[in-house]
Amino acid sequence: MNPWINYHHLFYFKTVAEEGTVSKAAEKLRIGQPTLSAQLKQFEDTIGIELFERHHKKFILTEQGKVALEYAKNIFKIGHEMYEVLHDRLIPNKPTLHLGALDSISKHIILQLVKTAFKVSPCQITLSEGKSDELLRGLLVHKIDLVLTNFLPIGNDAKEIFPRRISKKNIAFFAAPKFRAFKKGFPHSISGRPLVLPTYDSKLRYDLDYWAKLQGVELNIITESQDISVNKLIAIDGLGLIPTAAHTVTKEILSGELIEIGQLQGVHEELYLLSVQRKIPNIIATKLVDSFKI
Repeated sequence: MNPWINYHHLFYFKTVAEEGTVSKAAEKLRIGQPTLSAQLKQFEDTIGIELFERHHKKFILTEQGKVALEYAKNIFKIGHEMYEVLHDRLIPNKPTLHLGALDSISKHIILQLVKTAFKVSPCQITLSEGKSDELLRGLLVHKIDLVLTNFLPIGNDAKEIFPRRISKKNIAFFAAPKFRAFKKGFPHSISGRPLVLPTYDSKLRYDLDYWAKLQGVELNIITESQDISVNKLIAIDGLGLIPTAAHTVTKEILSGELIEIGQLQGVHEELYLLSVQRKIPNIIATKLVDSFKI
């Protein structure tokens, strides 16, 4: 049975979390510090979770406390909007959509996803880029609606996540025209040559390591980066070769800034939209999962 959440307890928790100390929160709420501390402890006992780490007079949110604060903010925001709407003082907000994207994903693909969402319905979109673990945490607590990634989750968290593959593209090495001679004798021609590779936050990096081992290619890594935009700039400047899918460098190929050196047999970039089951589904997110593809 779920505990009954006291609205005042939730408000006291939110205030202490935002102020950082009981003394500041008590002053803002105009109640005594002992009373506020007791109310806060009662709230933690009710839900059975420690929301703060106490360090002298400072109250630092635990990981679960951070999640609780996000929910508290949303609850009070919705309550305020309900009151305003009922009194005809506010037009309800447009539908919202929170998209997360692994920071190695091409900005062009993120743009396509955003444009497709706008076609589904006028909405307000929040974009978050980052590493896989932080995006998955946001998805699991329903802070993020969809995550665009090239890395499928593993472990216990994977059981709650529904992946849908939206793309599977061949990977090739691309470089500035001065490296044109490396086309001949590929892939051995790039052995020991300067390379710009993704980090191990991307599945592609593991695939590249395995491919190089099978081919007997020495990977001379000069830079590791998850930002494809940075990688392209390094390649265009002639500092090294980058592995990526052709659609991420279409503009640079057409302009002559980059050329294809050679394709990697058996190495692909697979992109996924990740979602989780929700009691109240986000309609825009649901339609994107059903229809979006590259």
